[in-house]
Amino acid sequence: MEFKLELVPVPVTDVDRAKRFYTEQLGFVADVDVQPVDGVRVVQLTPPGSSCSIGFGTGLAAYEGEPGSVRGLHLVVADIERARAELVDRGVEIGAVQDVGGGVRYAGFADPDGNGWTLQEMAWRTGDAY
Repeated sequence: MEFKLELVPVPVTDVDRAKRFYTEQLGFVADVDVQPVDGVRVVQLTPPGSSCSIGFGTGLAAYEGEPGSVRGLHLVVADIERARAELVDRGVEIGAVQDVGGGVRYAGFADPDGNGWTLQEMAWRTGDAY
């Protein structure tokens, strides 16, 4: 049996601000932005090339977490220098690339609420392994 992770809730204080950050600065695709009933808003965004999305909104228990409490979400990239430069060009404050050994390199950043993200490059993950 397969289990596919397809959505990770990310708690935010301002849905519109978060949506702008993720779409305009990170380049995520806005898949869903609906208000199915009064008081409920559902936003789902997907990083380019990913089969897993993030979600945030209002009026649902899934969105009641503490904004800024999510840590360690990884965006795996083939070329961390290029990806980091692209994010810097889009106005993202991102740390320097750090080589942690074994062909793994990281660069960290946060969304406007302080939810923590990491760009990750693993040199051996190329082609079908990427």
